[in-house]
Amino acid sequence: METIKKYILLYFKGMAMGAADIVPGVSGGSIALITGIYEKLLQSITSINTESIKLVFKGEFKKFYQSVNGSFLLALILGIGTSIFLLSELITYLMDEEPIGLWSFFCGLILISAIIILRGIQRWHLGVVFAVVLGIISAYFITELPPMTSPDSLWFTFVSGAIAICAMILPGISGSFLLLILGQYENILNALSEKDFFTLAIFASGCLVGILSFSRLISWLLRKFYSVTIGLLSGFMLGSLNKLWPWKLVTAYRKSSSGEEKPFLTENLWPAEFSEQVGAEPQLAMAIGAFMFGIILVFGIDRLAAYFSKK
Repeated sequence: METIKKYILLYFKGMAMGAADIVPGVSGGSIALITGIYEKLLQSITSINTESIKLVFKGEFKKFYQSVNGSFLLALILGIGTSIFLLSELITYLMDEEPIGLWSFFCGLILISAIIILRGIQRWHLGVVFAVVLGIISAYFITELPPMTSPDSLWFTFVSGAIAICAMILPGISGSFLLLILGQYENILNALSEKDFFTLAIFASGCLVGILSFSRLISWLLRKFYSVTIGLLSGFMLGSLNKLWPWKLVTAYRKSSSGEEKPFLTENLWPAEFSEQVGAEPQLAMAIGAFMFGIILVFGIDRLAAYFSKK
């Protein structure tokens, strides 16, 4: 029964990662770090190597499943897949209709998560401080990059998958946002909506190559320079708040494939400026409520993770 509970909880953590990955600006890696499964996720991914793949060719599927921590990965992948297929329309709706509440929620969630993670660093030194600052500056400048026009070809879909998945396991830097920069975000969302499994398979192949390569680098950094790496990852999360700021002025639009005008470039505003320049209510009460809900949710997850780690 305890094992079943553990995997059900893991499935919901996967759902949270999937929901985060849909939003341009929020990283599934942040959710993995928040929920205490980040290092185990990296270990499971890096265990997929030539030795474990040989087991597949030998027909020793059970040994392969055990060697890559298959139950852990399966529960997580099922949760992520569930969110991506079931929540993509809801998240898209909230981004269009309730952006202030949605971004405020993620602001609270990411801010308190970074603070909790930094609080867990046992040994602070100049290198850790530098890593935090470097992470903040790097993520800030990445979130300032404008979207670009991309080639409409399958090879670029593959490359986009490889790049985006690296960000999806890197806390603070959103894979969805990188897809937006690469001009592939809408194409992948359309492929999901239209059940274009061929395009999705090409994209997934790129993701597989990217994640198997990049996860090894992060795992090595965590083994050799744990405090500095955690500081850098937390800095990425704090720097990404620039992208999550709820009050924005759209300074340029782009036309989607369906002919709709979509925001292309934005500028962050204070709530009072938002009211003056956009001519809409800043919805402060909703923003504060959503922000606090994000904070309370992370505290709840943190306490729940602490409870299960003691059992």
